[in-house]
Amino acid sequence: MLRTRSLFATVMLAGVFSLLSALLFVTLDAVDVAFTEAAVGAGISTVLMLGTLALTRRFESPPAHTPVIPLFVVLVTGAALVYGTLDMPYFGSATAPAQTHVAPDYISRTPHEIDVPNIVTAILASYRGYDTLGETAVVFTAAVGVLLLLSGLRRRRRKEEEDV
Repeated sequence: MLRTRSLFATVMLAGVFSLLSALLFVTLDAVDVAFTEAAVGAGISTVLMLGTLALTRRFESPPAHTPVIPLFVVLVTGAALVYGTLDMPYFGSATAPAQTHVAPDYISRTPHEIDVPNIVTAILASYRGYDTLGETAVVFTAAVGVLLLLSGLRRRRRKEEEDV
């Protein structure tokens, strides 16, 4: 995917990767994450990139400049992100705020109240069901917006073909 110059092939490979990631999340019993990955990663992102390809060229042009400035920007941004995480608790630390406040309550109640093997899925589907419904509505609205944009693009192309 990184070596190809065909933008269409890159978009398709990225969509396939997102779909395979969604399948991996399903096998890990993280259905909520799998749904989001399938809808956003394999669905909307792929459609948006294909719509962009309809307006641009299908192949990447060779770079006209050296990648020194973009590399510098990436390194500075990475350093700022690493600096911003230095005061975070260590991964899996028992004294982290996520481990000491609400998590113990959810961990103790979920097996008895909901009986779902994945606690994250149980929390998102049951305890935070309205929030998950809102996120699903946002994804659906984005999909409708993409479809409306693409239908307008199709009408514009037909009109240009008729004028020629």
